[in-house]
Amino acid sequence: MRPAPAQGAVLPQLVRLALPVIGLNVLTVLALAVDTAMVGRLDTADTALTGMSFATQLAFLLMVLMIGLTVGSVAFVARAHGANDPERVDHVVAQSATLAATLGVIVAVVGNLLAVPLLQMLGAEGTDLDSGLAYLRPSLAFAPATYLNILLAAVLRGVGNTRLAFFVALGSNTLNVVFNSLFILGAFGFPALGLAGAAIGTGLSQLAAVITLTTLLAKGAEPALHIRPRLARIDVALLRDLIRIGAPAAADMVILNAGFLSIVGMLGRIDPLAVAAHGVGLRVQALAFVPGMSISQAIGALVGQALGANDAARARSVLRAGVGLCVAVMSTLAAIIIFGRVPIIALFDIDPAGPLGGYAQEWMQLLGWCMPAVGVYIAFVGLFQGSGATRISLRINAWMTLLLQIPLSWILGFTVGWGTFGVWLALPLAFVGKAALGAFFVARGDWAKTGARV
Repeated sequence: MRPAPAQGAVLPQLVRLALPVIGLNVLTVLALAVDTAMVGRLDTADTALTGMSFATQLAFLLMVLMIGLTVGSVAFVARAHGANDPERVDHVVAQSATLAATLGVIVAVVGNLLAVPLLQMLGAEGTDLDSGLAYLRPSLAFAPATYLNILLAAVLRGVGNTRLAFFVALGSNTLNVVFNSLFILGAFGFPALGLAGAAIGTGLSQLAAVITLTTLLAKGAEPALHIRPRLARIDVALLRDLIRIGAPAAADMVILNAGFLSIVGMLGRIDPLAVAAHGVGLRVQALAFVPGMSISQAIGALVGQALGANDAARARSVLRAGVGLCVAVMSTLAAIIIFGRVPIIALFDIDPAGPLGGYAQEWMQLLGWCMPAVGVYIAFVGLFQGSGATRISLRINAWMTLLLQIPLSWILGFTVGWGTFGVWLALPLAFVGKAALGAFFVARGDWAKTGARV
């Protein structure tokens, strides 16, 4: 088994681990962008893209439990790897893979059975509902492959290997383009399946990725992981531990999305154009947050390894380096967004001087100003998740989102009368609060429990 690095400069190691994660997360965003671009070439593009948007939102909501499982698995794998306990690593990976596949099957079956009422709950109706179903049903059918792909990339990160998943993702993204060309538009005599073809093409590329990763790992491509392509008997005690660590992380994502949805609801009461501007800003945010979130994931892996090796001092060094790196990267991106907002908005074929452009500029400036605080906070989230202290990050997010951001958006936007500016302003203020609370809990040190088990 390749030992976990317990010595040496932290920052270079963090950068080496984070860079492929950034690439992997960018590829994930690009895969959806490729689907969107190719679907946009259909004759029924407007309806197809609307239905695809509904289906994508629902698929993400159904993935919340998988996110929790991933966080718990990385925390346990990283600690066991740091403690040089290969049997524990293999056991956690086998259990997590079995749970990921089982969860994928459940989502595929239940999601398809309840697809119509779930999409209607999100507001889809008529032709939008039909389009959403055309994309959602085959997408959910590939959920087991998608979930296993996410899980394998995560446990590889837990043992310090982020390059393998990145290179496999490069190949699967290339396949995604090829499959989409064949199945969406019917190239080379293949049937033109439209939206369903987009989902099938992406699903097949995910299936190819998980087969490739499993094969490579079974042949020893990563010495710290010994993968056997079979289902394991569920270890109930470990399952409880994974739920204990993963459930708060899943709830964290639900609360975060509730905060974003509340903004959309309030903006809709002021001006529908503000909702459209918010959507443009979210696309920019999705890409801008990728480097910080990737660094956060790398922090989590290194912190888990350090604590598994009974080295809390190194875990703190990882955090210090991670906070500095996150803030530097996010501040640089913030400057690009703030000072380059006009050409960025123009990329979306929006007139920066028009009403929609004005809203978009307002939102992007506020988004940019909050990004250094976001950098601090997501570095702390990496620490809490990597150490298994996910209840701390949940507590911070719940307090700042439910008790500060949402009420403050309403007060500033409607009671004070600041309109869209007030609704949006509450978000950066909430992130400042999250960063401050995170610093408090970091200083308390409740997260710094060492050993192979969380």
